[in-house]
Amino acid sequence: MGGVGVSKVAQILDLYNFLPDMEMKGHRIMISDVNRPALQLSGYFKHFEQSRVQIIGTVEYTYLQQLDVEKRREIYREFMEYDIPCVIFCRDLQPDEDFLQIATEKDIPVLGTKRSTSEFMAELIYCLSEQLAPCITIHGVLVDVYGEGLLIMGESGIGKSEAALELIKRGHRLVTDDVVEIRKINEHMLMGTSPEITRYFIELRGIGIIDVKTLFGVESVKEKQQIDLVIKLEDWKKENEYDRLGLEEEYTEFLGNKVVCHSLPIRPGRNLAVICEAAAVNHRQKKMGYNAAQELYRRVQANLTKKEEDEE
Repeated sequence: MGGVGVSKVAQILDLYNFLPDMEMKGHRIMISDVNRPALQLSGYFKHFEQSRVQIIGTVEYTYLQQLDVEKRREIYREFMEYDIPCVIFCRDLQPDEDFLQIATEKDIPVLGTKRSTSEFMAELIYCLSEQLAPCITIHGVLVDVYGEGLLIMGESGIGKSEAALELIKRGHRLVTDDVVEIRKINEHMLMGTSPEITRYFIELRGIGIIDVKTLFGVESVKEKQQIDLVIKLEDWKKENEYDRLGLEEEYTEFLGNKVVCHSLPIRPGRNLAVICEAAAVNHRQKKMGYNAAQELYRRVQANLTKKEEDEE
């Protein structure tokens, strides 16, 4: 079943339900766009986007209130003949009895919020974009390190969970262990979350399951995090070539979005948590416009030029 349930959106955005007796189970929202039906409430229904959530603000509400009762009922009936996912009243506006009666007859949920219309529309669109985003599930660990979303990947048993545990001990925050749900919010943003059933649990071989939130406190966990950087752990092999400068970025792709990716060889004595911290800080520094590898290259070039000038 596609889309997101109206009841789930109402719960996330803390909306109140004007028709609490209505069965909400079958009502779903399929697209993230919303509509303010000013033209429809004045009788113009051509190009009406009926599959969108309908938002009633002050303009629509005051227009309806100045109509005579019969005209208003006629507009309500025409408006709710369409298969609307739900109608939301903003600014604590109260729908009249006729509106609620016809909505009940047509089985259309009516919700409300105290927030201003513009503010609420922006919040609703973001919420729907997140809930309706394309989603994949991958094997890995997601940790918030200095504000950067670090996705640690690698074969089973290579040490992903142990690295995450050490990062948590160093003050960073766990988003999810073992299973990562990745949602494509837009062309530039991937959001990672945990399946509800395994949220904040870590599996450590030889110990079993531990509850991070209970053991280390609420400051050690986070519900969701944008994915900024991928670290792939792999067994160190002497014959493999590993990037030692980092002049050129490597990428991995999820749902069509590219994310910077580093392959990290594992061998005894390497402190994974410290390396992950350094990778996160270095990535953050690059986003701020400073690249250590390019700076080294610039110094080498400047030194060579100076030597050539001295020889002349």
